[in-house]
Amino acid sequence: MMRKTRMFAALQLLLGMLCLLVPARVLLAQREGEMAGLAFAGAFLFIFFLFFLAFYVYMALALSTIAKKTNTENPWLAWIPIVNIVLMLNIAKKPIWWIILCFVPLVNIVIIIIVWMAIAEARGKPNWWGILMIVPFVNLIVPGYLAWAD
Repeated sequence: MMRKTRMFAALQLLLGMLCLLVPARVLLAQREGEMAGLAFAGAFLFIFFLFFLAFYVYMALALSTIAKKTNTENPWLAWIPIVNIVLMLNIAKKPIWWIILCFVPLVNIVIIIIVWMAIAEARGKPNWWGILMIVPFVNLIVPGYLAWAD
């Protein structure tokens, strides 16, 4: 009786492993061209992530520097993803409830432009620098200019 139980347990284990390994073998037995496509997609996503990370660090450093130069409390809030909008509103001296408007589609574009215009004024620059935030690639230069220009 004991021998039958052991054989049954071994058979169960073997069938369980086959159920796990057969689908894995099917997934891994793809053609070479498909694997190259997956490798290319993975490399593309990795490079995209690196660019996104560099952009995030640049924006956080710029916003933190702007907060320090305008004597705004808690410049470290620039590093926290949603809370950095609150820091921008504090620098621009706008009401905090505007953060709700920043999450409304199409309204957020207008609100962010108004906030960046006020940030430019707080730094002593012309407010039209805030309007430049809607121009692609120029919006990468504006925060750096407002942060590190005299």
